[in-house]
Amino acid sequence: MRIGIDFGTSYSAAGAQLDGVLQLVRFGAAEQFRTTVFFPQRLPDAADFVMTPALHREVAGLVQVARREQAAHAARVRNAREAALRLPESRRAAALALVPRELERAEPELRRDAEAAVRRRWLEEQARQVGSGQLDMANALYGEDAVDAYIASGSGQLVVSPKSMLGYRLHGSARQSLLAITSHILRHIRETAGAQFGATVDAAVLGRPVEFRSSMGDAGGVQALAILREAAAMAGFVHVEFLEEPSAAALGHHRRTGAARRTLVVDVGGGTTDVALADVGGDRPVPGILRAWGLAQGGTDVDIELSMRAFMPLCGKDRTPTPVHHYYQAAAVHDLERQRAFRQARFDQVAAPYAARLARLQHGGTTIRLNRGVEQAKIALSASSAARVDLDYLEEDLVADVARERLDEAAERFIASLHGLLATVDGQLERPPEVVFATGGMSRAPYVRMAIARVFPDAAFIAGDASLGVVTGLAAAASHPVDTPVPGAA
Repeated sequence: MRIGIDFGTSYSAAGAQLDGVLQLVRFGAAEQFRTTVFFPQRLPDAADFVMTPALHREVAGLVQVARREQAAHAARVRNAREAALRLPESRRAAALALVPRELERAEPELRRDAEAAVRRRWLEEQARQVGSGQLDMANALYGEDAVDAYIASGSGQLVVSPKSMLGYRLHGSARQSLLAITSHILRHIRETAGAQFGATVDAAVLGRPVEFRSSMGDAGGVQALAILREAAAMAGFVHVEFLEEPSAAALGHHRRTGAARRTLVVDVGGGTTDVALADVGGDRPVPGILRAWGLAQGGTDVDIELSMRAFMPLCGKDRTPTPVHHYYQAAAVHDLERQRAFRQARFDQVAAPYAARLARLQHGGTTIRLNRGVEQAKIALSASSAARVDLDYLEEDLVADVARERLDEAAERFIASLHGLLATVDGQLERPPEVVFATGGMSRAPYVRMAIARVFPDAAFIAGDASLGVVTGLAAAASHPVDTPVPGAA
């Protein structure tokens, strides 16, 4: 059986067309779940490495091998130099130039390299155990249950929004760990779907952004797709295709519209914003996807900025000399490296009451709890002028009173980027769209809709299902035979 999967930055969903009727996969009582997984066991961490007697012996063996190789290399260099010196003078200089340098490395250097190799091998082995299923799937929790369990236990490993890390440069065992995490989530989706539909789910159409969040440019997108494809195979999918998310949203909207109209699909999600121009509706079986554009920014960028403006001042930002990067580390709950760095920071010298609040923020699960409050405030401020969030887990009776102005300030940078993207799209169109169809969680925000209206004031605006607009199209794409291409799929 083939399903469509919207593996999102903030939330994930899945569905299939059964006898022509859309059936969404239910995760508990909901039709989507927060893209978050909690493992009671910790994932591999270099900080857990301990040099045992057996590893000391392994290091000694590697040093001995390196010493022999160094001696053999030195002998080859000496022989080559002596052979060059025996040549006629006319050829001697050229031959000597080809002789490699003799590199003699001291014992401490050889030992340091050997210890690094042993540590790297240990991390790789730990990551392989995770990827091979030795991390107990029965104990893994997903979505809000994962967040609740992590907050309650304060230990284990919580991974938030792994999709946002797929396109970043990954060092050491980070790729293997991220691959294992992504695989576990996709397996959870596959097994939940199979149980609901009473069938073996072994194929999927996965949504993908036009442009992944990345630190490596286009290479980040290539890496992200490679990890997703490998993770899907590890999760038990035999066949996987990818469909750009705005194309999927266009396909879902196409099945619900009448007359053919040129439509600009704007999908504003948690991590990315995607736009596609499509001929939607009419007699054609699928929409005609004409072009797509992407922006590697979304709702999580607004969350971080709102946290910095309305919540982190209560922990001393702008009120103490504490370096501002510590507050960004605390706010970036999706970034495992930043979260680890924040937990390891020392705030002993910070003035009261901020030192105690920062220390409590370092407790397991507390940054996630704060992020929940930031999200709640963002949603509330889209409909009201003020929001109040309890922060009694940082200090008794502590609250954050957040005014609408703070959200406006937090959204400024993202809205400027969104406006720039839409203006670029407008400048590249031969004629304006008749309709703008908006989907994605952030499409609910009034300031997002205003930005769209400023660039396309004459287009009819259709608000699609903010949560399920993309997965509806992916489920429809999955209903096509594997050998029947869908526009935009790869």
